[in-house]
Amino acid sequence: MTVPRAARPGPRPLVPGGVLAVDAGNSKTDVALVAADGRVLGAARGGGFQPPLVGVRAAVDVVARIVEEAVAAAGLPAAAAGGADGGAPLVEHVSACLANADLPVEEEQLEAAVHARGWGCSTKVANDTFAILRAGVDEPRGVAVVCGAGINCVGMLPDGRTARFPAIGRISGDWGGGSGLAEEALWFAARAEDGRGGPTALATTLPAHFGLDSMYALIEALHLERIPGSRKYELTPVLFATSDAGDPVARSILDRQADEIVALAAVALGRLELLDEEADVVLGGGVMAARNPYLMDAVHERLTARAPKARAHVVTAAPVLGAALLGMDHVGAPAEAHAALRAHYA
Repeated sequence: MTVPRAARPGPRPLVPGGVLAVDAGNSKTDVALVAADGRVLGAARGGGFQPPLVGVRAAVDVVARIVEEAVAAAGLPAAAAGGADGGAPLVEHVSACLANADLPVEEEQLEAAVHARGWGCSTKVANDTFAILRAGVDEPRGVAVVCGAGINCVGMLPDGRTARFPAIGRISGDWGGGSGLAEEALWFAARAEDGRGGPTALATTLPAHFGLDSMYALIEALHLERIPGSRKYELTPVLFATSDAGDPVARSILDRQADEIVALAAVALGRLELLDEEADVVLGGGVMAARNPYLMDAVHERLTARAPKARAHVVTAAPVLGAALLGMDHVGAPAEAHAALRAHYA
């Protein structure tokens, strides 16, 4: 759903045909003000977008402050950053790809809140995984699997059809990402040390990362919060290194991650009737960006078996580019404008 302004005639936007692109993740938010010809007039970065923790209004307030910075960078008057008073909107369309917009009802709530700021004649909110997908494809067609702290997958077609998953954790069937990989590695390592499981070098490499000599010491340090739980994410590279050294247990964890990535991609391709077609599978997030050879080979091998014509590749472009391209798609910008926008972020 795209929220339009009232049907009655209103003032033209200050940037005719322009797009305000927002890519808001849990840890950071990027905003770009893009002209109709694809030029980036102004951009800014700020804090994370966390409506579950601070509420929708406060979360959108964070975005509003970053919009103000982008407007200032574009050399526009400060008043242009807020159009809720009935004045001229800033742009033709607002394309906001937001973390925590996991369900359609959440997208609708956030879309209404963003549109109420009056930045655009129309507003579209989507899950931030769509930004990664659009950044990695030349046209709005394909599937993206994001494997970062968690895991998610979306797909889209030029006719507007999409494929998606709730992606809110174990209750929606998810497994993996940096958090899941670290937890799994700790589980196998703990059982290896106390005898409930088979041997694995993880029982040594995981505690050694923190300067400890046993899994017992690491378990105690995590439980008593002498080591903050957030530092468990540091164990994913340790898992990769242990796999690279040939440890069978570490490799079995990466095999499972590959299975999960391919299962998501294959189901999304199937829903969009692309399973037997040439289609892009964009891989994003920190786990994918690491390009661990064993994991990447496993993903390509399994994906080829499920979708022989699929083209998997890791996206390197900034997600805010994807949000901006989605906005340019919406306003019908020409190919030259898309190319200019991509060139800016190259």
